[in-house]
Amino acid sequence: MFLSYSREDRARALPIIDALGQTDNISLWWDGLLEGGTSFAKTTETALETSDVVVVLWSKRSVQSHWVRDEATRGRDRGCMVPVSIDGTEPPLGFRQIQYIDLSKWTGKRDTAPFGELVKAIRAVAVAPGAQLGFSTSAIVAAQPNRRGLILAGGIAIAALGSGILAWKSGLLSDDEAANSIAVLPFTNLSRDPEQLYFSDGLASEVRTVLARNPLLKIAGHISSNAVRDRKGDPKAIADTLNVAFLLDGNVQRVGDIVKITTSLTDGKSGLSKWAESFERPLADIFAVQAEIAAAVASALATTIGADKAGPGDGQIGSTRNVAAFDAYLRGKELFDLHIDEASERAALAQFDQAIRIDPQYATARAARSRVLVVIANQYEQSAQRIKLIDDAVTEASAATRIAPALAAAFNALGYALFYGRLDVKGSRIPFERAYALTTSDVDVISRYAIYCARTGRFAEASLAIEKAASLDPLNASIFRTLGTIKFANRQYDAAINAGEHALKINPDRNSVNGDIGDSYVMLGKFDKARTAYRTEKNSLIALTGLAIIDHIEGDDKSARSNLEKLIAEHGDNALYQKAQVLAQWGESDAAFETLEEARTLRDSGMVYLLNDPFLDPIRKDRRFGTLLSQAGFT
Repeated sequence: MFLSYSREDRARALPIIDALGQTDNISLWWDGLLEGGTSFAKTTETALETSDVVVVLWSKRSVQSHWVRDEATRGRDRGCMVPVSIDGTEPPLGFRQIQYIDLSKWTGKRDTAPFGELVKAIRAVAVAPGAQLGFSTSAIVAAQPNRRGLILAGGIAIAALGSGILAWKSGLLSDDEAANSIAVLPFTNLSRDPEQLYFSDGLASEVRTVLARNPLLKIAGHISSNAVRDRKGDPKAIADTLNVAFLLDGNVQRVGDIVKITTSLTDGKSGLSKWAESFERPLADIFAVQAEIAAAVASALATTIGADKAGPGDGQIGSTRNVAAFDAYLRGKELFDLHIDEASERAALAQFDQAIRIDPQYATARAARSRVLVVIANQYEQSAQRIKLIDDAVTEASAATRIAPALAAAFNALGYALFYGRLDVKGSRIPFERAYALTTSDVDVISRYAIYCARTGRFAEASLAIEKAASLDPLNASIFRTLGTIKFANRQYDAAINAGEHALKINPDRNSVNGDIGDSYVMLGKFDKARTAYRTEKNSLIALTGLAIIDHIEGDDKSARSNLEKLIAEHGDNALYQKAQVLAQWGESDAAFETLEEARTLRDSGMVYLLNDPFLDPIRKDRRFGTLLSQAGFT
């Protein structure tokens, strides 16, 4: 990374330089690195031309500097500039096509939102330079982009300006400015066939997805939106529950090859309708209808926040134009979202297979197929077959990224398959970063990125991401379960318990949460509470592991051995990592390391916990642990 700034701003630049220098995977060049006798111009030019990112610190002084302007011009023309204002000064004319990040009030702390935005922007540009996103130097204009045009542009047009960088300075994603926030409620199925519910739900989901690709809109998550399905009456109460300004509702009636759709946009403050429209089209036109609905909603919201011009957009990234493929995908998605058992997961896989057979270019279906393959491999398969399915998942996700290089779900699926499947810590970072850079409202992408950051020790970034996910999907118990696991890995056990208890308030039946709470109670030495939590937990992989540990701590070795044997009998190779946790807590270091090595060889997904798992603290100082971290790619 190349840092451009005015020498007169050196005192203001140094805290930024120091903070960036402590950030993982950023190698920083600035003129303070030049040694005496070094050729300034030649070295600077080399650094500028070979850098992945050019960060420009704009100020009242630097906008007058010919050096800074020249360096900024080269960064802009290479499509890798990240502009920053350190005193509130806007970039000069010719450099306003990318919104700047405001660090004028930054206090120097790395775990704050402004610095997190800077790091995210740097990684977004480094992972996906402007040239790869469709950025063209011939298209550069000096004028500030019109906000209404940006809102309507969505997908490709926004991606060309840096995958969401425009949204960060705008403040439109903050909790105190929700004029652009919207919840897409489940569409009512008016068809006589109740089995058509998958289609009406799927259509609402697709509209939500199209809107979510627009980085200037804040879209409530699908779990929270679906949770209010049966609520009747006051739309103001629903909007308040979901913390959004608008509600998009609708109904769908499918009769043969004709689909009838009625949609309405309601103001959450007044409860009054802001826009309504009805469509009656051949089923083959369903994709155009989705885009029309999204464009109309975006137009209405653009008017609300004071924009004045409209422009077309493309929300069909990674989609299909084949109705049969779309239908199979929706059926598979409905099954996969249920997460009932192995049979439902394999039934979802069969539907995704069908969608891809019909349309091999259906990137969204390929990304979904990759996800379900990883779940089946890690939860239901053993050793060799698990590895085979994981390799298939990586291949599928890779194909999705090639077909749709601006589809966040595709890169998210690839990162997921590499990290939780192949245990490729380093290789999974780029797709996770790319996916996160491509979305502002996809809760699944954001939360998985948060988990990845936590597992790799980047807790400040993990916290920022999971808090964002929670604000988008406040009724999603899984988000708060993830928050709890992040707090646990960061050894904030009381906070982890609070997050878990909040998840259970939302969904008392949410799997694994009681076990997570039990883990934190173990670390706090509250073994009675831990035992109660484990006995309540339905996921025996977590429950038996915890019981084996606290039984040993309390001196009941017979019961401890019995629980470990049950764990192995029920889960086989899929419990190797958990077995190692137990052995480490028992003080059996050699056996723990032997088991961890076996888990690594067989790609047990539990190995992603390795870097900061408190249960492995008894063996963490052993030199073999450092070797294992290196072999696993954590160091």
